[in-house]
Amino acid sequence: MTPMQVNVQSTGSLERRMEVSVPKEEIEEAIAERLKRVGRTAKLKGFRPGKAPIKVIRQQFGEQVRQEVLSDILQQSFTRAVAEARLTPAAGPRIEPISSAPGEDLKYRAVFEIFPEIALTAVEGLVVSRPVADVSESDIEAMVQNLREQRPSFDAVDRESREGDRVTMDFEGLIDGKAFEGSKGEDIAVLLGAGRMLKDFETGILGAKADETKQVAVRYPDEYHNKDLAGRTADFSVHVKKVEEKRLPPLDDAFCLEYGVTEGGLEQLLSEVADNMRRELAENVRSRLKQQVFDRFLEANPVDVPKALVEQQVRDMQMDTARRMGAKDAAQVPPAEPFIEPARRRVALGMLVNELVKTREIKIDRTRVETRLGELAATYPDPDAILKAYRQNPDAMRQVEGMVLEDQVVDYLLERAAVTDQPSTFKELMNFGA
Repeated sequence: MTPMQVNVQSTGSLERRMEVSVPKEEIEEAIAERLKRVGRTAKLKGFRPGKAPIKVIRQQFGEQVRQEVLSDILQQSFTRAVAEARLTPAAGPRIEPISSAPGEDLKYRAVFEIFPEIALTAVEGLVVSRPVADVSESDIEAMVQNLREQRPSFDAVDRESREGDRVTMDFEGLIDGKAFEGSKGEDIAVLLGAGRMLKDFETGILGAKADETKQVAVRYPDEYHNKDLAGRTADFSVHVKKVEEKRLPPLDDAFCLEYGVTEGGLEQLLSEVADNMRRELAENVRSRLKQQVFDRFLEANPVDVPKALVEQQVRDMQMDTARRMGAKDAAQVPPAEPFIEPARRRVALGMLVNELVKTREIKIDRTRVETRLGELAATYPDPDAILKAYRQNPDAMRQVEGMVLEDQVVDYLLERAAVTDQPSTFKELMNFGA
C-alpha cells in the first residue's frame, strides 16, 4: 500500500501549512471493514439480523459509513502527520479539503500554529525593586478613624450647612427652560464634600439652611458621560429640607462589637486591625514583587505566541469580565481590544513558566498546597466541609496546585534575582487615604 504523503511549509514564524494525502486503498479498506461491522447488527427488512448481503449493506449504509470513515481518517492522519513531522500544534487546525471523491486519495490542507521552541536565556540576575514599609501607629490610628467613618450617625441641626454635613433636598433643573433626564429628585441626601455630586451643585447648597430654597447654576463638564448634557449649563431650584451634622461613634465596646470583637474591647480591636493591615501590606508587597519579576522574566526571554492561544485567552477574559459585570446577553460582552495585550502577556508568561518548571524540575510542594487549602477554607463558616469539597473536585484542586506552583516559580526567580530594597510607607503602597 502506498504510504501517506505529508508536505509541510512554514508560512510564518509559528504558522505551518501541511498537505496530507491518504491513499485511496487505506480508505476503501477502512470502509469495507466498517461495513462488515455494520452488517453484523444491521436490521433490514427481509433479512435476519446479520444476514444481509454486503452489497445490500453497502447500498443502504455506504455513503454514511464513507463520511464517518473520512472524518475518522482525517483526524487520525493529522495526528500521525504532525507526529512524523515532529510538530506540536498550539491549537486545532483549519482544514481545507482538496479531494475526497470515491476512487481518489483523500487530500487536504491543514493550517495551524505550533508552540515556539523556548530556550530560557536569562533567569538569574533579574533586576527587581522590593518596596519596604511598616505599619506605624499613625497608620493604625488612621485605619481606626476610617472604621469610625464607616459607622456615622447624623443629627439634625438648625444652622447653615457646611462640609461634612448631610443635606436632604428636593430639586428640579431646566436647560433652556426644559426638563431633562435626571433633572428632578425628591428626598435626595447628599454628604457635602464627598464628591458624589457635581462641584457646582455642592458649592451651590453649601451654606443653605433647612426650609431654604436656592437657585443653583450647574455647568456639566465637557467630558460628562451623558453627551446630551456635556458642556451645558442647567438652572436648578433646590429646596433644602434637612441639614444634619455627622457624628462619629465613640471607641467603646459597642463599636468594637460592630467589627466582631466580643472580648478584649478596644485593645483587641487595635490588635486585630494591626494584624490585618500587616497581612494586607505583605500581600501587596508580594503582588508587586511578583508583577516585577514576571515583567523582567518576560523582557529577558522574548517569545512568539500563537495567535490562536491569544484569541482564546481574549475570549476567556471577555467572558469572565462579562460574568463579573452581570451581563445578561452577548451584546453586553466588552470589546476584545483592551484584552489583547494582557492576553498576549498571559500566554507568553504561561509558556515561559512551563518551560522553567520543566527544565529546572520544579515540583509542586504538597505542604504548601495543604497550607493554601487551609487558608481558603478558613474564610468559610465550616472549613472542614470546604476542605472536603476541594479534595473531591479535581478541577478545584488543579486550580489550587496551579496557584502554589506559580508562587514557587516566583520564589525561584526572586532567589536568583538582583533585589534592591526601596523604602516606602503603608499609605503609599496601599493607596490609603487617597
